[in-house]
Amino acid sequence: MAEAEFTEPEIVQNTPRLGPDDRFAFHCDPSLDCFGHCCQDVSILLTPYDVLRMKQALGIDSSAFMEQYTSLAYSAEKRVPVVFLKMNEADKKCQFVGEKGCGVYANRPWACRMYPLGMAERSTSQGAAERFYFVLKEELCHGHGKGGEGAVREFIDGQGVEPYDVMQSPFRRLLAVAAERKEALTTEQCAMYYMALYDLDRFRRFVFETRFLTLFDVDEARVHAMRADDEELLELAVEWLAFSLFQQKAMRMTKSAAQQKRAKGSAASANQSSPA
Repeated sequence: MAEAEFTEPEIVQNTPRLGPDDRFAFHCDPSLDCFGHCCQDVSILLTPYDVLRMKQALGIDSSAFMEQYTSLAYSAEKRVPVVFLKMNEADKKCQFVGEKGCGVYANRPWACRMYPLGMAERSTSQGAAERFYFVLKEELCHGHGKGGEGAVREFIDGQGVEPYDVMQSPFRRLLAVAAERKEALTTEQCAMYYMALYDLDRFRRFVFETRFLTLFDVDEARVHAMRADDEELLELAVEWLAFSLFQQKAMRMTKSAAQQKRAKGSAASANQSSPA
């Protein structure tokens, strides 16, 4: 999973695994002497939905958000580009953290909501994916063992993780497909992936200002919704990438576009079979 990919493997392997009903004790508030320290010199992986929520909260264009608040890296074996929250250069602190805490707390990233829980998945003997959790215990954090015990599911519910999990489920499936791909994406394909998932306002312009809607069969009601609804647009972005980059049957071409594609394919085959 993307969330576990950038966690040290030994932490995932050697830390006790928790299920939704297992209990742990943790508390965080400004009374702790470590308050805000966990937001310094840390790698926070951003999902597309994280970016969507934060750029909306700030009221800025996705391109401006990506330039000011993020940095780009690549996943294992450079299969896909990944995005991290950019820290301040001077003190390595998160740009959104001040004396009173997080300035985008209501729209903070998934990883921040989950802390101190980590999450990963393992394959069962039947081949299904089984999710589990683990507690990340770091010396800088003094909130462990405080505040009374609660179940993992109670903690997650209290942190407002559910809408993030719902919106990120298609993205996780896309990552799983990408992981099965033998070769890395080309430079052009990486640019497509980055634009569609993270630079959402630019992707909207791409959809509405190019031939996109003449090539792909998109319901009229959905087209109307995507003009203003970022979540609807992000869902389309995932489907488009699954279709265009990973040959998944996630979208359909329009009849005219499909006919043109078949005609081009037939012409190419005829040219290849013609004698020199």
